[in-house]
Amino acid sequence: MAKKMTELEMLLALKNFDTPSITNVVATYPANPTCLGLYNPWSENWYTDQTIRCMYPELGRAVGYAVTCVYGLPDPSFKRLSFMDVIDALDASPKPTILALQQRFPPEIAGKVGLSGGNMTTAMQAVGCIGVVSNGPSRDIDEIRPMKFQYLLSGICAGHGDMAVHAVNVPVSVGGMDVCPGEIIHMDENGAVKFPANRIEAILTNVQRLQAEENDRQARLRQCASAAEVRAVFAGQSYAKK
Repeated sequence: MAKKMTELEMLLALKNFDTPSITNVVATYPANPTCLGLYNPWSENWYTDQTIRCMYPELGRAVGYAVTCVYGLPDPSFKRLSFMDVIDALDASPKPTILALQQRFPPEIAGKVGLSGGNMTTAMQAVGCIGVVSNGPSRDIDEIRPMKFQYLLSGICAGHGDMAVHAVNVPVSVGGMDVCPGEIIHMDENGAVKFPANRIEAILTNVQRLQAEENDRQARLRQCASAAEVRAVFAGQSYAKK
């Protein structure tokens, strides 16, 4: 009998599959047998939109447990939290972690917040964080590149002003994706998707099956020489046009 994989082993195995394949299994094609249908694909915010860019596509895929935080302008009446609280949350989480960082700044400055630079990244990496997905920009892209730490952002800029932590490990929304602490984030150059941690095994099982089916289908499509042959290959698939 094969030894049952640990949760960490399953997370690492999910790196063998791209993020669109994970979305296919999570919710994209609810009528397909390999799709778990965890969310209504259009009405729920379970993956990132086109406002998010992958800063280091050469790093490939990243998978980890979500830790969340909210940043905004300093509030004189609330000074209880700091970046050290974010570090504590990352340290306390199962590893590896991905920080879902919601930037909540006024529209006139939201595009000018180079929030997470080299110092913050080094500190996060020291406590097991492997990447950040955020609805705003960051900076020090050249400095961070050798660290092999992934960033999915709205863009980059060079500076920022005073800012503060408003919340840690609360539900957040980043680039069209709603994330709760402890969920799993899978991300690559296509964007990011989230799903519950208790569905890791089912996601892995189904995405392995899906990839085998798609590899077979594409091999047969490469042998086609007419529309009729292509139609025949696609026959019976839930997303094919009849």
